[in-house]
Amino acid sequence: MFWGVTKNPWPVPEPHLTADVHPALAAAARAAARAYQEARHLHTRAELREEVADGADGTPTMRVDAIVELAIVEAAAAAGVNLLSEEAGFVDNGSAATLVVDPVDGSANAALGVPLSCFAGALVVDTEPVEALTVWFDTGRAWSARAGRPTPFRTSGRTRLRGASLCLMRPKRGTEEAWARLADAADRVRVLCTTCLETALVAEGSVDGFADPGSDTHRLMDLVAALVTVPAAGGALLDLHGRPLVFDLDLSRRWSGIAAATPALADELIATVLG
Repeated sequence: MFWGVTKNPWPVPEPHLTADVHPALAAAARAAARAYQEARHLHTRAELREEVADGADGTPTMRVDAIVELAIVEAAAAAGVNLLSEEAGFVDNGSAATLVVDPVDGSANAALGVPLSCFAGALVVDTEPVEALTVWFDTGRAWSARAGRPTPFRTSGRTRLRGASLCLMRPKRGTEEAWARLADAADRVRVLCTTCLETALVAEGSVDGFADPGSDTHRLMDLVAALVTVPAAGGALLDLHGRPLVFDLDLSRRWSGIAAATPALADELIATVLG
């Protein structure tokens, strides 16, 4: 059997990080990229997609998630910060600072070689997210932001849904009608299956908005980077039902995340989903 058929032959580049990224976030992102590269080299696509455990959030853990998260656990310990991650849960390293991370957002994409997956995380001090970093694995492209400071990248500034370019979660049972209402109003719709990357694209203005039309799929680590990055770029990150996104060690909590270029567009996305 051809090697290229069973494994992903493309290399994972080193993340393109600026010098001012917090050392703990930088170390975690670099460890994640190296681990994902090694996982691609050692395992077939089927092996990377295999479910090997149940995560702390109650969902199955793919082998690719487990491999990358282990590297991040070690990086967080070396940096002297706590870790909250979907598979390992809370790892207490005796610090006031906690890395809240999604080791591999878009796990199925990552396992199968679809080049749409990323590392995403935020540094939380006490209970406040102060800095965020998202790294697109297959390109090394990175978005970093600090709470309360404008970013060099900006959202599109769009205020209306009609004619917008959207990323949407795939329609799940019970959300089909809301999904269709958004799609009918938008000019273009994409389903990339990686919330963290899609919200970063909202922050940089490549798309106007992202929406989970009511499935309550997102955990804290799916949205915490966007909670810093999107507002810092001029946009809004909200929950469909107005629930605050707060730091919490309870990984059973879920949200329906809405990211938009402007608060006005976020409000219209929510109104359209709720009908």
